[in-house]
Amino acid sequence: MHSIPKAKIQVRFADCDVMGHVNNAVYLSYFEMARMHYFHYMVGGQWDWKKNGIILVKNEVTYLKPLLLHDEPEIEVFAGKIGRTSVEMTYELTVNGKLYATGVSKLVCFDFNKQETVPVYAEILEGFSKLQTK
Repeated sequence: MHSIPKAKIQVRFADCDVMGHVNNAVYLSYFEMARMHYFHYMVGGQWDWKKNGIILVKNEVTYLKPLLLHDEPEIEVFAGKIGRTSVEMTYELTVNGKLYATGVSKLVCFDFNKQETVPVYAEILEGFSKLQTK
């Protein structure tokens, strides 16, 4: 298993609501940034997303502590369930080692030319071997 560095996220002023907390919907963007960070390490920067499509079909977020403007969150991504055409990625968002939120995304491999799901790409399976499981 290879070690992939955690994704470091910068909280922007626009991410915060009137109460000074990061808005709940913004966490999905943070998870997306982390997912792309990890995909870069798993399959490389030359992955052809049009040829080897992946569609996000489900997101879940569990909010444990409010994230604030000056916090410096990091997100670690873990391998979740692997199906015939889908994979799950799970997330742990921490600040200074303390857990603030968790999440799960389900991704489906998709052929955009045929407009249908396809079996999980071998490169994705190999990439997932670089992730820890939770």
